[in-house]
Amino acid sequence: MGRWWNCGIGLVWVGLLVFGCVDGYPTEDLVERLPGQPKVGFRQFGGYVDVDDKSGRSLFYYFVEAEQDPNKNLPLTLWLNGGPGCSSVGGGAFTELGPFYPRGDGRGLRRNSMSWNKASNLLFVESPAGVGWSYSNTTTDYTCGDDSTARDMLKFMLQWYEKFPEFKSRDLFLTGESYAGHYIPQLANVLLDYNKESKDFKFNIKGVAIGNPLLRVDKDIPSTYEFFWSHGMISDEIGLTILNECNFDDYILPSPHNVTESCNKAMDEANHIVGDYIDFYDVILDVCYPSLVQQELRLRKVVTKISLGVDVCMTSERHLYFNLPEVQKALHANRTNLPYSWSMCSEYVYININDLYVFSISSLPQEYLLFDFLLLDNQDSVVPFLGSRTLVRELAHDLNFKITVPYGAWFHKGQVGGWQTEYGNLLTFATVRGASHMVPYAQPSRALHLFSSFVHGRRLPNNTRPSID
Repeated sequence: MGRWWNCGIGLVWVGLLVFGCVDGYPTEDLVERLPGQPKVGFRQFGGYVDVDDKSGRSLFYYFVEAEQDPNKNLPLTLWLNGGPGCSSVGGGAFTELGPFYPRGDGRGLRRNSMSWNKASNLLFVESPAGVGWSYSNTTTDYTCGDDSTARDMLKFMLQWYEKFPEFKSRDLFLTGESYAGHYIPQLANVLLDYNKESKDFKFNIKGVAIGNPLLRVDKDIPSTYEFFWSHGMISDEIGLTILNECNFDDYILPSPHNVTESCNKAMDEANHIVGDYIDFYDVILDVCYPSLVQQELRLRKVVTKISLGVDVCMTSERHLYFNLPEVQKALHANRTNLPYSWSMCSEYVYININDLYVFSISSLPQEYLLFDFLLLDNQDSVVPFLGSRTLVRELAHDLNFKITVPYGAWFHKGQVGGWQTEYGNLLTFATVRGASHMVPYAQPSRALHLFSSFVHGRRLPNNTRPSID
C-alpha cells in the first residue's frame, strides 16, 4: 500500500479510502509521549525518510512544532550538527535548542524554557547515513563527502515535505553548528540549484545561520593556539613559537608532515600543557568524568553536575536515555535494530579529508546574496571566533560589502549579550558572551534572543542604554 506521505485521503488499489494524517501530519510518525516527558501543548514527530531505496539508505528525523502558532505562520528551521558524524537529535534537539533536556537520572526529560520552538518549528536530521539512527544497508555509503551529504539532504527535504505538505510554503531557515559550516552552505547551494531547475515547487529559503562554524582548516587551527595563548593557557614562548614557526597555509591533515620540527614540538607542548582536564568546547566550564557518571547512572542515581549554571554531565545522561528501548520505540527510531548502540558521534562515518579545505560559503551562487547570513561564535577553543571573524571580514571584502553596523555590543535583558558587526545588510557576524561551542547549551536565553531576532528579520539591539525587559 506504500506510505501515506501525501496526507489527506489516498486512494488505494483495492478502492479503499485510507486516512494517514492528523491535521495534515503523518500519523505513523506522531510521538505520543516520550518516557518521563513533561506535559506540553505542541506535537512532536519522529521517523525515517528513505533517500535511496536501492542501497537502503535512510535518514532519521525529529520534528517539533512551534510552541504557540495559532495562525500557523511561523517558519520552519532545519538544524544540523557537525562532527562530521555527530547527531543533530542528540546535540541540537536534546542538549541545546529543543524543548527537552535529559533529566539527571538519564531516564526522563525536563523542559527547556528557552527552546527555539518559541520562535519557529524545528526539524533535526541525523545526517549523513551512519550517524545516530540513520543507516544504510550498503556499507560503502558510510564513506561519504560533503557533496553526497548535501544531495541526500535534498532528497530528504523533498520527501519530508510530502509528509508535511503544510510547510512547503513556509519560510525556511537553514541552521547548524561546527562542521555544519560545510553542511549548511553546501545544502543551501544544492537547494538553490534545485529551485533554478524546478518548474513547480521551490524551497522558500529565507536565511542561513551557522554557529562556531568550521570554515577553513588553515584559519581555524592556528586560531585554536592563538586562543590558548590569549587566554593564558600556554606560555608566551610557546605561543610566539607557534605564531612565528608554523606555516598553516600548507597545513595538511591528518599528518602535518609539512610543518617544521620546532612547530610540531611547540604544538605538542601546548597540547600537553592544556591537558585532558579542560573542556575544549568551553574552557571555563568544569568537566564531567564519564566513567564515574555512567556507573552512577546504572545505579539509578541523579548525577547532574552544575558548573556556571550548566549541566556538564548532560552528555552521559543523554546517552543512557537514548539507548533505553522504550525511548527508541516512542521515537520510532532504530527500526532495523542496528548492531551498535546510539552514540552522539559515529565511529562508522568516514569523510573525504579534502572537504576540510573547501571554503563552502564562498562557493555559493549569486542568489545566496539575497538572504541574511548570521554567524554565532564565542568562548570556544575548538573553533574559536578569531578565525571565523577573519574569514567573515575577508568574505565581505571579496563581495564588496561595506560595514553597515559598526562592531559593537548588542544587549539582552539590560546586559551585554555579545558583540556584532554587519556587512552590506546581508552578512552578520555576532558573538554570544559567556557561551561555549554549543551556544544554546551554555547561554540559552541570549541564544534564543539572537535566533528570534534572526528569523523575524530584526537587528540585535545595540543601544547603549538598553531597557530592562
